[in-house]
Amino acid sequence: MHDALEYARSGDTLVVWKLDRLARSMKQLIETVEQLHVRGIGFRILTEALDTTTPQGLLVFHMFSALAEFERSLIRERTRAGLAAARRIGRTGGRSPKLTDDDLEAARALLANPDIGVTQIAHRLGVSPATLYRYIPAARTANTPAV
Repeated sequence: MHDALEYARSGDTLVVWKLDRLARSMKQLIETVEQLHVRGIGFRILTEALDTTTPQGLLVFHMFSALAEFERSLIRERTRAGLAAARRIGRTGGRSPKLTDDDLEAARALLANPDIGVTQIAHRLGVSPATLYRYIPAARTANTPAV
C-alpha cells in the first residue's frame, strides 16, 4: 500500500477494496486520507461505494472509519477476555511443544556422537531438522557424520 501512496499523483484516485486495507488505526486512516486530499488525490472504497472527493463522501468516510475502529476495539477486547478466561481455567495458548524434555535430552546425547547427523536425529524424534535447530541451536555446529 505504501508504494501506491507514493506513486499517486494529483488528480489520481486511490481505490481500496475495504476500509481496513488502508490503515490499522482510525488515526492513521484519517491522516492518510487527509494527506491524499492535500495532494489532490481522491479516495474510494469499493465495498462501501464511498468517494471522499465530495463533502458527503468525506462525512460518510469519517463515520465508517469510526465504526471500523470500534469493531477492531471490540475484537481486541473479546480476544483478551477469552484469553483471560482460558488462563483462569488453566489453559495456555499456542501449540503444544513438538519435543519433550526427554526428547531434548536424547537429542543432546545423540548430538554428542559425531557419527550421527542432525537429519538422522530429527527423523528418529519425528520432527524436521529445522525444528531440532529451533530447540537446540547448537545442533547447527554439531559434527556431521563421516560419509
